[in-house]
Amino acid sequence: MPVDDDLQALRLTAELAGLSTLLLILLGLPLAWWLARTRSRLKGVVASLVALPLVLPPTVIGFYLLLLMGPQGPVGQATQALGLGLLPFTFAGLVVATVLHSLPFVVQPLHQAFEAIGTRPLEAAATLRASPWDRFFSVALPLARPGLLTAAVLGFAHAVGEFGVVLMIGGNIPGATRVLSVAIYGHVEALDYARANRLALGLVLFSFTVMFLLYLINERRKAR
Repeated sequence: MPVDDDLQALRLTAELAGLSTLLLILLGLPLAWWLARTRSRLKGVVASLVALPLVLPPTVIGFYLLLLMGPQGPVGQATQALGLGLLPFTFAGLVVATVLHSLPFVVQPLHQAFEAIGTRPLEAAATLRASPWDRFFSVALPLARPGLLTAAVLGFAHAVGEFGVVLMIGGNIPGATRVLSVAIYGHVEALDYARANRLALGLVLFSFTVMFLLYLINERRKAR
């Protein structure tokens, strides 16, 4: 496996993590806000579904996504009817799988941040005739900024390190679906431990840096 393939895997991983993080924030913000504010009886069901990837093996999630997005699955039939083809073994399929598997790492920090705000700031804004949208964007979101940052960092880091789901959905196609974690697996299979070690060490350093930055952010927030 040439060095260029490793660079392609690095580029693809960065693109996957960046796009997935953007989609995770767009999906996670309204979902976490709803979980923090609702009194619906469905709250427990929705919260459990969101947290399910934390306890399910990635291969289980990947298996059912393959069924759903395959030729006979409802999602696969819908994408084919729309002329989009099938999602498995494509970059788009990797994005869908990564977003679903990383969702709890984004929703839970946001949920906790929104709950920590309480009702007083929002009630005060309501007495000033602020609309629900104004209360969210002008009050809730700025106060939840540390949680938003934590969610974005964790979502990005989890997308970078994901293996089981992306291997099930994307396979190992150079330049298309081979991300860093899959490239490491390929090097190990080929007994090329030196190159596997270089990539693995890079991911270890990246993960440590992410966790250390989160620690510094949380410590600064406590000091304030």
